[in-house]
Order: sequence, then C-alpha cells, then structure tokens
Amino acid sequence: MTYKIGMVSQKGGVGKSTLARMMAREFVAGGLSTKIADLDTQQQTCTHWAGRRAENGVTPEIQVQSFASVKTALEDAPRFDALIIDGKPNASEQTYEIAKASDLVVIPTGQTVDDLHPGVVLAHSLRKKGIATEKIAFAIFKTTGSERENTAARQYLEQAGYAVLDGEVSVSTAYGSASDIGKAITETSFRTLNDRASKLAQSVIDMMVELQERQVA
Repeated sequence: MTYKIGMVSQKGGVGKSTLARMMAREFVAGGLSTKIADLDTQQQTCTHWAGRRAENGVTPEIQVQSFASVKTALEDAPRFDALIIDGKPNASEQTYEIAKASDLVVIPTGQTVDDLHPGVVLAHSLRKKGIATEKIAFAIFKTTGSERENTAARQYLEQAGYAVLDGEVSVSTAYGSASDIGKAITETSFRTLNDRASKLAQSVIDMMVELQERQVA
C-alpha cells in the first residue's frame, strides 16, 4: 500500500513545496521508497530542487518527477511506499483531484489572516466537494517566533473546524540557504531549526498513520 499525501494551497509562497521536500526526505531517511510528483509544471520548484540536491551530492537521494496530471502521477504510485503530490497554487479542479486521491491533505499557511483566510476558504471548498474533514490538516509556516501569534493562528484554524499539525516552521535564512543547495529544512546546519521542522514532519506521519488505521478498522 502506498501512502499518498497531497500538498495544496490557495496561494503561492506559503511553504507547500518546502513541506513536500521535507516530508520526502524524512520518509526516505526512515527507509520508505518515496517520490515527489511535481504538478506545478510552470515553476517545477521541487524538480529544480532535486537537481541542486544531486549536483551537490546531498544524501539520501530524493526522487522527483514532473507530471502534467494527477492521473499520470498516480500511475507511478504502486512502485513506492509513499507518493507526495505537490500541486499548483490556487484552488482548481486539479486541487480537488489531488485531495480526492490522497490519504492526507496538508495545507500550509502563514500565521496572519492574509494567509489563514485563503487556506480556510480552500479547505471549505474541498469539504463542499466531498473531501472528509478528517483528511485535511493545516501546517503553520513562516512564523515570527511569537507564541501569542502562533496560538491565535491555531485557534483561527481550529475554530474553522480543522486539525492543525504540531510544530511550526519559522522564518529563517538558514532554511533558505539549505534549500539553495538542495537540502530539506530538516537538514540545516542548526539543530534547533532541524528539530522544529522534524516536529512538524512527525506530526504529519502520525496523522497519516492514524487515518490509515481508521480505514483498516
């Protein structure tokens, strides 16, 4: 059985591809064969990142492939333990297709209302199309380090009816520097930053396993 995680967003720049790369790295490091399906054929953020990773000899190797459609991406899924689907920004029919095919849908968001509101609108639209609420989770990115603002963001999302993953990813030049050489945000030179990102990654894994166990039961 292949774990399928969809990374979707209503707007660009909120951390969707960063999250996809982090999860792929953590899965591979944990012994799971993993591929990122990069559906943003214009930006190809994950595809270019994988190229930098290979050029710089960063291990473990992460497989990334660009796909024009969700259907073709899913055809490759049985070959892997985990498939991470990195969709285009902005809600679209493709976004719904990703959500429908995924075991878990993760929506990254910043902590301001400018980011939170579009994310909730996207989640609501997926629910209206039949995506189960328990399959949707939010990940908080680009935080300022303010616990008060983190708490307010979590309350906003929870009051809207959605699960919020543990951990937050703060704004840091070290994360950007790691990405520049093909590393994930759990592979920076700073243990504290890696640990923060790892907490979020573990929360994704825990939720995915919980959802799988519910399906089996």
